[in-house]
Amino acid sequence: MNRRKFLSMSMSTALALPLSAWATDYRAEKPAAWTAKTVDDAITALYGNVELVESKKIIFKVPKITTTGNQVPVSIKTTIDAKTVALFQNSNPESAVAVWTVPENGIIDYKLKLKIKTLADGSPSVVRVVVQGNDGRFYTTHASVVVRGGCEG
Repeated sequence: MNRRKFLSMSMSTALALPLSAWATDYRAEKPAAWTAKTVDDAITALYGNVELVESKKIIFKVPKITTTGNQVPVSIKTTIDAKTVALFQNSNPESAVAVWTVPENGIIDYKLKLKIKTLADGSPSVVRVVVQGNDGRFYTTHASVVVRGGCEG
């Protein structure tokens, strides 16, 4: 093996190792959370029977009304000292959307886009955030979204 190839492989391994050291593969460790049909079932499969505490420390922004559900902007921000942040919605066939492992002293300021649709009965979709605090508590907030054009816009 030549020196350049060895050095590039070593650097790749060194860069990937710290990320894999603290990241948790929730799909492998908690598979029932990813097949749960309701938000409550997904939260239970991920965290067990926990008490969720509504918190104003979670700043959760999502539009109340959107004309297309293809790319709905979502923003999650909090100063809660957290282990994980999880996102769920009730308009997906499976309710779990994402779980992030928060590194020590990590900054929680996430922005993403979701595909959201109106429910079959015409009611708004509900998107919920759960923050697992380092204090052992589970904090939550939620928002409703009305899609006026369906998922395809």
